[in-house]
Amino acid sequence: MRQTWRWFGPKDLCSIDDITQVGAQGVVSALHHVPNGAVWTTEEIAKRHEEIATRRDGTASGLSWDVVESLPVSEDIKKQNNDWRGHIENYKLSMRNLADSGIEVICYNFMPVLDWTRTDLQWSVPNGGSCMRFDIHDFAAFDIHILQRNGAGADYTNAIADEAGRRAAALDEAGKKQLARNVTMGLPGSTESMSLDDVRAHLSEYAGISRERLQANFVDFLEAIIPLAEDLGLRFCCHPDDPPFALLGLPRVMSTEADYAYILDAVDSPANGVTLCSGSLGARPDNDLPGMMERLGDKVHFLHLRNVKRDNDAIVGSFYEAEHLAGDTDMVALIAAVLREERKRKAAGRKDHSIPMRPDHGQDILDDLGRRSQPGYPTIGRMKGLAELRGVMTALEHQLVQL
Repeated sequence: MRQTWRWFGPKDLCSIDDITQVGAQGVVSALHHVPNGAVWTTEEIAKRHEEIATRRDGTASGLSWDVVESLPVSEDIKKQNNDWRGHIENYKLSMRNLADSGIEVICYNFMPVLDWTRTDLQWSVPNGGSCMRFDIHDFAAFDIHILQRNGAGADYTNAIADEAGRRAAALDEAGKKQLARNVTMGLPGSTESMSLDDVRAHLSEYAGISRERLQANFVDFLEAIIPLAEDLGLRFCCHPDDPPFALLGLPRVMSTEADYAYILDAVDSPANGVTLCSGSLGARPDNDLPGMMERLGDKVHFLHLRNVKRDNDAIVGSFYEAEHLAGDTDMVALIAAVLREERKRKAAGRKDHSIPMRPDHGQDILDDLGRRSQPGYPTIGRMKGLAELRGVMTALEHQLVQL
């Protein structure tokens, strides 16, 4: 596996100099300042390449921009609304410009409105650190009592709705604002959240879009871009829903292995693949991560390795971001499955036999605490995760283990 590191650009508190010290081999980045639907120009792409390749003192970093995460799919494309066809044409121009710059792997998602959802961004763990947490009761308190979405109560069990009512009643105005801010923070590359009116406006536009309709729109999008991706030598890989179940009455189409199988079969191409995120998918007890790697492995183009600990085995339930080797996903078994897939690819002569991975998320520990970094992306917590993952990889690839 090629070890990479996510970088949000020059404003990221983790600098390129820091990334060289943690031992990453490449960088995962995006042009977060470019509005969704607009073209990524050759000039802006070249600027990001240069920023990654250069340390503060002007010397070469030795790092390269290996994976784009994400080239965002606009809400208009997802809904097939307004100038969605124009957005697809802009998307194709961005693809051409990225391919011309040497990029081969592009990660994206097809989640409506929010790219991830948590209820607590600094949940305390026993060792004194903190992590992100999704609590279904707190989320229901937001949905039913703060956002006051029509019909929200019917989406939860009576037990969850009752507890949500108790928690909402215990919140003062500051607590309600903080919970709303946490829930609506899921805009990658941003530290801003949407207002409640913004959320309501987005939800109203999805009111007539069923899961089947969103799935069909997704296939239309892929049929438009994947032939070009093949021509350009690009590998596209869709990130799963986070968390992998329906929220706010919005449809979700990439939460399970069956969802991936449907999309991969609908547009069958080496360029149409998977971002296997063990944390997002691992929030559902019915997602078998090592098994998914075995069955979908030839289409896995990118790996997010992180772990979550679920409160119980409910499909729609609470969880927190655990240490990389300490959650409910058997990370050793997953990495072993990845290494087997890489060996198969190498034997078959595939150019992409080394799959890029990054240590996704991490707990805030030591100097991470209080730094106000991008939620989920502490420097030291991720460095610890990468070291743990690298140790597993090194052990499993040792000749004594392979014999």
